[in-house]
Amino acid sequence: MSDIKPITIGTRGSALALWQANWVKSELEREYPGIVVTLRVIKTKGDKILDVPLAKVGGKGLFVKEIEDALLAGEIDLAVHSMKDVPTELPEGLQVAINPPREDPRDAFFSNSGKKLSEMAKGAVIGTSSLRRIAQILHAFPHLETRDLRGNVDTRLKKLERGEYDGIILAYAGVKRLGWSNKVTELIDPETSLPAIAQGALGIETRCDDDFTNQRLAFFQDATTALAVRAERSLLKTLEGGCQVPIAGHATVDDNESITLTGLVAALDGRKIIKATSISSDPETLGKTLAQTLLDQGAGELLEECFAANEQ
Repeated sequence: MSDIKPITIGTRGSALALWQANWVKSELEREYPGIVVTLRVIKTKGDKILDVPLAKVGGKGLFVKEIEDALLAGEIDLAVHSMKDVPTELPEGLQVAINPPREDPRDAFFSNSGKKLSEMAKGAVIGTSSLRRIAQILHAFPHLETRDLRGNVDTRLKKLERGEYDGIILAYAGVKRLGWSNKVTELIDPETSLPAIAQGALGIETRCDDDFTNQRLAFFQDATTALAVRAERSLLKTLEGGCQVPIAGHATVDDNESITLTGLVAALDGRKIIKATSISSDPETLGKTLAQTLLDQGAGELLEECFAANEQ
């Protein structure tokens, strides 16, 4: 197989991003013995700004833009992303056509005391950088307090261990991939904390015209994951949301490829949550229809409030 062109993967430098990129590397090497696959670590804006809440940093593509620039320049052949970090609008010439099988999309709660979220005392400080999580947690547990939490998965866990927070919330998928499932106090029911759009899913981004790389990656594709992700991202795109607003969405797909999508928009302080569920076999139409249902129920006003608050 020495005639196979080498492939360079672009990735962020966090432990989780490197795990994901190395997993793709090993799968490629297993599928194509003799292929040469290398990693190139690229620092993104989101990696550089760690002392400001994500919602205040603003803009889309905080964790992907610099990697996409390298992809467009031909410096790398593909990028491996946590799909929840990928904007719904991609640069011209790029595509995320490959979604490997999804990991568990739920949020995970960690506490030093071993207590579950529902058992935490009044005034307990819960760390998270996600407006989506803050709104849902305050809605379900108004006696708790939240405080911004930035950094990689391992950094956040160390902050908890140092007692800077009474508990923290992370995406379970990343924790599981890094082999730290034993640290989890509780997996949060989606009824309490509906996951982020595409949480737990990976996306492999390539140049649209790079036939060699695109053909080599086809074996990664998981049809069920792709349908769910398309539905969730269609919802997000129609709502025009990003990390600055509390939007959640989670889709499941049955054996007949019927998609059930639940979407949510919340007030920043959790005082109000608008939630709806719809079913269809067309992911894009499903996302748009459900988004319109949420808007008809008042989601637009909540989104406007969030955007205005973040501009202050």
